[in-house]
Amino acid sequence: MDIGERDPVTGRETTGHEWNGIKELNTPVPRVVLIFLAATATFAVLWWFLMPAWPLGSTYTKGLLGIDQREIVTDQLREATAERTEWVTRIESLSYDEIQADPTLMRIVEETGSRLYGDNCAACHGVDAKGAANYPDLTDGDWLWGGEPETIAETMRVGINSMHDEGRIAQMPAFGRDEMLDRSQINDVASYVLSLSDPAASASRDAEKVAAGREVFLANCAACHGDDAKGSRDLGAPDLTDQSWLYGGDLQTIVTTIHGGRQGHMPAWDERLSPAEIKILALYIRSLGVAAP
Repeated sequence: MDIGERDPVTGRETTGHEWNGIKELNTPVPRVVLIFLAATATFAVLWWFLMPAWPLGSTYTKGLLGIDQREIVTDQLREATAERTEWVTRIESLSYDEIQADPTLMRIVEETGSRLYGDNCAACHGVDAKGAANYPDLTDGDWLWGGEPETIAETMRVGINSMHDEGRIAQMPAFGRDEMLDRSQINDVASYVLSLSDPAASASRDAEKVAAGREVFLANCAACHGDDAKGSRDLGAPDLTDQSWLYGGDLQTIVTTIHGGRQGHMPAWDERLSPAEIKILALYIRSLGVAAP
């Protein structure tokens, strides 16, 4: 077939190629496409001259417009730092009560504290701060060391059972493993502790067993938890009469705790977070609906 043959339907010349009876038309590229390509190429060439583009060894072409993205970002960071410095200085200098009374600062606390919490605390305490297995709920108002902002900040600063020189120290002895109590005594005191927080669950248990457990408790546990089992924030000893349990409040878990002991760990944050950030985090955690008793 000769090149130059015209298609009888469209009137266009063919290329001379044919596949299974289908002849290829010699259709030119649409003019609008050519115009678009030409405009794009022209724009690219102009952009090379107007903006920083070509590397020149240790430097680069600066562009006729003199626009420097690095300098723009540097200026933005400088402005942001100056703005941040203003409210960080105020937070550092004001008391917790003064900050809580300032709606503008508390809005900053909420925004910044949320980011700080997500980056540093959520892995253990959960994104909703309600804790997880063996990690405390920060929204329930039950605090081992106290729920005032100052106390929360100090706990974060030095940690619990951490390597910090001023860290808080708290440990539940292993009364069974270390043979301070025998199996019968552990079962008795566990029944007594259960009766304090869940009287209904322990109502069916032997009253003599609960009474015997109380004697074991007063002799071995009251030094930390108090005669009334309300705990001690000076020692980080939990209240055993409420419904808040870090490791579980069923009878078997209580027996396991008494037998093997417990020793939680809270990192010290004073080398990772600045004093202002710790203060913001303390106020943020305090604001999560927690009423410090």
